[in-house]
Amino acid sequence: MTFKQFKNKPIIKLITNRYVLIISVFLVWMFFLDENSYLNHREFDKEIKKLKNEKEYYNSEIKKDKELIDKLQNKEDLEKFAREEYKMKKENEDIYLIEYDTLKKK
Repeated sequence: MTFKQFKNKPIIKLITNRYVLIISVFLVWMFFLDENSYLNHREFDKEIKKLKNEKEYYNSEIKKDKELIDKLQNKEDLEKFAREEYKMKKENEDIYLIEYDTLKKK
């Protein structure tokens, strides 16, 4: 096959067309090399999704804490919370902690 026969094939004509070459270079540039490339956008979308999930988590935690604060406005509930969570006690009061063995004995 000579060079002239090779050059006359339709696929070679299409590939060597200057417009196809320019468009292909442009597409490669935009998808992979540009600072606003598709790859960068994909990474940013992943990060946005992660941050939205974190925001949702923290909003739910804030809601739980607000409910706890509202509950602890009552003095009796506050004392109960302090005793259970922080092992606090009143003067002249003894606290006994009872721990159960969760391991099964043979």
